[in-house]
Amino acid sequence: MVRIALTKGRIENKAVEILEHANYNCAELHDKGRRLFFNIGNDVEVVLAKAPDVITYVEHGVCDIGIVGKDTIMENGKDFYEMLDLNFGKCRFALAAKKGTDFFEGYSHKIVASKYPRVTKEYFMSLGMDVEVVKIDGSVELAPLLGLSDAIVDIVETGSTLKENGLEVVRDIAPITARLIVNTASIKLKKAEIDEIIDRISAQIAREES
Repeated sequence: MVRIALTKGRIENKAVEILEHANYNCAELHDKGRRLFFNIGNDVEVVLAKAPDVITYVEHGVCDIGIVGKDTIMENGKDFYEMLDLNFGKCRFALAAKKGTDFFEGYSHKIVASKYPRVTKEYFMSLGMDVEVVKIDGSVELAPLLGLSDAIVDIVETGSTLKENGLEVVRDIAPITARLIVNTASIKLKKAEIDEIIDRISAQIAREES
């Protein structure tokens, strides 16, 4: 049995579409009910989970494969192989501040709010800047508007939410897409089965891009 953990929500919907076109039977995923496990083919099973939990399940080996956003990998990932860029769920990490302000001006102490403290810290370390990072779990756009922070680091797709709240992108930090990850032991113990899944998904992605 090969078990795949899918991130719930937008990534789930596109991943199911790709799996279907790769000739896996995803009928159970269209009629989920309260089930937790879904059979999609010969000895291939899917579980749905929140993004950070996908990482945890794959790292601990209870799932062999995970489909999760690069943002979650950058913030939470450690011990697995990143095998495939699935080329959907495209967005980016960006630094944003109030429109008309210059975040990098002067030498004052800077505070940056984010749902992604690890990504934020590593980005500013790469710039040689020592900033204070405040973790926000909700609407991070509020932080500079309330005077809590000088800027935010967040996921940006179109930028419309930032504009509606009087913010603008200062710098792009990193592109984000959905990725396929594999447990470090599973890639050896179930190599043939996992290779087949990756090959079928890769072929479907290539068809969509051609």
